[in-house]
Amino acid sequence: MSNKRRSFLKQVTTLGVAATVAPGIISARPAVKSAASKEGEGFTFLFQGDSITDGNRTRNNDWNHVMGHGYAYSIASKLWYELPAKKLHFFNRGISGNKVTDLAARWQTDTLDLNPNVLSILIGINDVAAFLNGNQDFTAEEYERGYRALLRQTKEQLPDVQLVLCEPFILPVGKVKAQWAAYEGVVRKRREIVKRLSAEHQAILVEFQQTFNKALTKAPAEYWIWDGIHPMPAGHELMAREWISQVSKKLKFIKS
Repeated sequence: MSNKRRSFLKQVTTLGVAATVAPGIISARPAVKSAASKEGEGFTFLFQGDSITDGNRTRNNDWNHVMGHGYAYSIASKLWYELPAKKLHFFNRGISGNKVTDLAARWQTDTLDLNPNVLSILIGINDVAAFLNGNQDFTAEEYERGYRALLRQTKEQLPDVQLVLCEPFILPVGKVKAQWAAYEGVVRKRREIVKRLSAEHQAILVEFQQTFNKALTKAPAEYWIWDGIHPMPAGHELMAREWISQVSKKLKFIKS
């Protein structure tokens, strides 16, 4: 066999293996920061949070489900479709039931090691539930202290990352409606904290509560959030559109 033919077959074999394992590589590797330009080429987007972000995502390389079934999926699918030349990467690391303390315990591996260019965080409703159930470890003050520590750690290790902080939100449905006064007051304090932290860290703020409140002029609360906390499919789409609308104001390569 000639040297040219051996070289050709080696290239074909290598490409075939790469194509086979590519989904695993993409899902596991951190993006190379130096490859990202100001126009967003090669940018890595990471979504962090609780069950609303988790969206029942898989923990393997099944691309039918790896982004979950919620707003993070809707955002990723839209931007992947519209911007193929940008070679964007999307990761979902939301975990159902998580509070700020849970994020802190896995922050290095599930956030910092992924080296995101854009880090979107939605956290707080489980902190609220724990506090309303009588756990004084989850006061508003502890939420703010823990959240601020995460953001400082992030900025120290990833000084160029663009933070996107999303408000926790509720609507009067189910058990939330039954305890509306308690829920509304406690969630409002967390929203104020998120707004304050956004200003401190030059983050993009996504005011989901206001978005859902406005949506009530089109359909009742149950249409958007089935249990007062977890969105319906229409609610996730509402979140995705608002997220893109706010993020595109700063990241101009994203079309609102």
